[in-house]
Amino acid sequence: MFVYFNKGRALLLLGLMLLAGCSSTSSTRYAPAAVDDPVRNRLLISYSQWAGTPYRYGGDDRRGVDCSGFIQQVYRQLDGRQLPRTTEAQARLGDRVARDRLRPADLVFFRTGWKQRHAGIYLGGGEFMHASTSRGVMISRLDNPYWEGSWWMARRLPADR
Repeated sequence: MFVYFNKGRALLLLGLMLLAGCSSTSSTRYAPAAVDDPVRNRLLISYSQWAGTPYRYGGDDRRGVDCSGFIQQVYRQLDGRQLPRTTEAQARLGDRVARDRLRPADLVFFRTGWKQRHAGIYLGGGEFMHASTSRGVMISRLDNPYWEGSWWMARRLPADR
């Protein structure tokens, strides 16, 4: 049996197959990032000053920084707040937040190994900034399979100190 497809239908079918192959299997939907969100904009300004800074365990300056040191420095710049130095101590701050309730400046945490933890700062739109061991300070997506599979929790710090 021969089925006739014209070029338009074949291209449409191919396009739909490609889109289906690229779709995310994530069950969490993230609201688009608000372009005029003042917290997000301040975080992005801070990010622009740190982008590409290499990862250095125990580091807390632009010569090299680890994930908790990066969070500590960004929050110091953001609102003068002094956060604890370690990921474990930062993970005890504030209140737990569901993934579908994240707001810019929430802390996001991941289990990246048996005892290893990683952390970043949520930017909105499913993105977070962090100090990656392989690429330094960068922005990643929470729906990336690696980060989605390593998800631990999120915390929201109180607005008033």
